[in-house]
Amino acid sequence: MKKIILPLVGVVAVIAFFSIFIVKEVNQAIVLQFGDPKKIITKPGLNFKLPFIQNVVFLDKRILNLDAPPEEVIASDQKRLIVDAFARIQIVDPLKFYISVGNERVARSRLSTIINSRIRSVLGTQRLQTLLSEDRTKQMALIQEGVNNEAEKFGIKIVDVRIKRADLPQANSNAIFARMQTEREREAKEFRAKGAEMAVTITSTADKEVTVILANAEKKSEIMKGEGDGQRNKIFAQAFGQDPQFFAFYRAMQAYEKALIGGETSLILSPDSEFFKFFGNIKSKSAQ
Repeated sequence: MKKIILPLVGVVAVIAFFSIFIVKEVNQAIVLQFGDPKKIITKPGLNFKLPFIQNVVFLDKRILNLDAPPEEVIASDQKRLIVDAFARIQIVDPLKFYISVGNERVARSRLSTIINSRIRSVLGTQRLQTLLSEDRTKQMALIQEGVNNEAEKFGIKIVDVRIKRADLPQANSNAIFARMQTEREREAKEFRAKGAEMAVTITSTADKEVTVILANAEKKSEIMKGEGDGQRNKIFAQAFGQDPQFFAFYRAMQAYEKALIGGETSLILSPDSEFFKFFGNIKSKSAQ
């Protein structure tokens, strides 16, 4: 009896092993019978299939990332741009997905081609400046809409399409850098020229103001000097009027001081010169 039960238990276990399968929360399944889809399972749990006749294909029902290869885009102004985009996709119709593409590898390859084609067709109608501005969001919406129309044929929904990086080709980048450098050098020369012009203007204005200030100061100085001379002459005149002999003596002393300064001055004058009248009777002293 045991010899019969044990093989039967083994056969039942094998049949159960090949009949039972579990669908996880992140998956959805298609039950195939000789390659023909028989059942679609989208809810997680324990399920059954016919052993050895049917097999199960599991598909991911999460939102997946799809990195498209970088693509060169020529804008409407003939500027070249290397666009690196990515998409987020989700399998919403497993049966259509399986029939049209079969697996994720094929789906990713075909969607990458569609995304790059759509990027060229949409961004190729825009100027480079538009692609690098905030208006790029509108262009990405158009790209997503176009890709979604194609992805529906595969049972896939395009959740989002974004550009990770948009760079100029190396040759264009070097040319733009050189042009920017030339432009900055030109602006620097203009600033220096304007600065030099302003410096000349400021210097000229300052020199003019200095000349005016010095002229005014010299004018005031001459006026004050003239007033001082006038006051001095007035005082001398008053003094001369009070005592003419003392005034004559004082002026003679000043003349002696200026003429005989240094002790080495030689004068050849007549003994009776008016210049020596305050030296006393020179003739009488000479005679003695």
